Amino acid sequence: MTTEYSVLNDQLVTMAFITKLTGLTDKWFYKLISLGQFPRPIKLGRSSRWLQSEVEIWLQQRIEQSRQ
Repeated sequence: MTTEYSVLNDQLVTMAFITKLTGLTDKWFYKLISLGQFPRPIKLGRSSRWLQSEVEIWLQQRIEQSRQ
């Protein structure tokens, strides 16, 4: 039995959530976005949100890189 991924099963998170999670600044993340090293935001009107799953994948990749 295959389970299909649904974006409705994911959370949209704010930059405030991301900075609190990581302890890094929003300026740092926007720099990473401009360099293509962090997921681009989903624009909802004038608001920016990220899929929590993409943020978690990015964070897991950083953890794995630090362990090599």
